[in-house]
Amino acid sequence: MKDQLYQLCLAFIEKRIATATEALEQAQEASNDDTKSSAGDKFETGREMAQQDINRNKQLLADAKQQKSVLLALADVFETSKVRSGSLVITNNGNFYISISAGQLQLEGKVYFAISAASPIGKLLIGKAAGEQFDFNGKTYLVEQIF
Repeated sequence: MKDQLYQLCLAFIEKRIATATEALEQAQEASNDDTKSSAGDKFETGREMAQQDINRNKQLLADAKQQKSVLLALADVFETSKVRSGSLVITNNGNFYISISAGQLQLEGKVYFAISAASPIGKLLIGKAAGEQFDFNGKTYLVEQIF
């Protein structure tokens, strides 16, 4: 189960990298195609907007690559008695794969949430053992199983 969730997260991040790369290439192409016109300030505003697009896409790409690095480091995480990065945690109020923030994943008819260890609920889960509980957003969560 954990391997399948890992593969879903990997596919999610690969798609984000591809999308960010394509958007960056398009923004750079648009910027390169822009030639200086007699419009003056209008041209400079267009160039600045294109540069902002390039910078935003570079940041998205860098973030996605960083998330991929985090995910790759979890490839060989073994089962432990306490929740850590790479753990699959079954609770009474949801199932969580502590990896990257990939959101809701469907697997074999069940819902899992791929979350970062740095997320608010991830921080509460880290270090918990089966049988322990915690409160989050007005709900009490009981850790039932850890894989």
